[in-house]
Amino acid sequence: MKHKLIDYFSRLSPLSEEEAQAILDSMVVRTFKKGTVLLEQGQVCTECYFVLEGCVRQYSLVDGEERSNGFFTEEQWVLSLSSFMNKTPAEHFLVCAADTTLVVGNEQKENDLFARFPRFESISRRAMEKVLAEQQDRLASYLTDTPEQRYLRLVETRPDLLQRIPQYHLASYVGVKPESLSRIRKRLASGSGRPTPRRSG
Repeated sequence: MKHKLIDYFSRLSPLSEEEAQAILDSMVVRTFKKGTVLLEQGQVCTECYFVLEGCVRQYSLVDGEERSNGFFTEEQWVLSLSSFMNKTPAEHFLVCAADTTLVVGNEQKENDLFARFPRFESISRRAMEKVLAEQQDRLASYLTDTPEQRYLRLVETRPDLLQRIPQYHLASYVGVKPESLSRIRKRLASGSGRPTPRRSG
């Protein structure tokens, strides 16, 4: 399972055996039970996570109501990027939506690897640029897409989530109440609602 992280980095840039072994030696792998809170809203994020198995949900409390705004599954990074980089309070929670196995990293481990292998810094930067692009894409979807379009985007790009995440969390993610999501799903299933083309970009 540890080799999933090596495979991920190798897709960004081929690794030598020494580099791959250094990553493996530095890895801390932990398994968390469903419901474990990794980060609370208002805390400063000091750790980053790479999902080996399971799912982490990101949500914010708005007027006392949970608003899901991200789900992270196998081979995805989980962190509050702005909080981690700027040492500022996080604006959301990170919680395990299932029993989840993660690689746990921090700034010290990162810097130790950079000192030994300077090119890791550019590889890490590429990985974080990918995380940032995904975050910007989610934000753009919230600003321009209808709930139905957001749901269809999930169906197209992450169909596994439909089986792994409770409907009320999915509804919160697309921006509607569970009963409204049920109506969207029934309408699409019956063919009475034509799928709206995905937003480009």
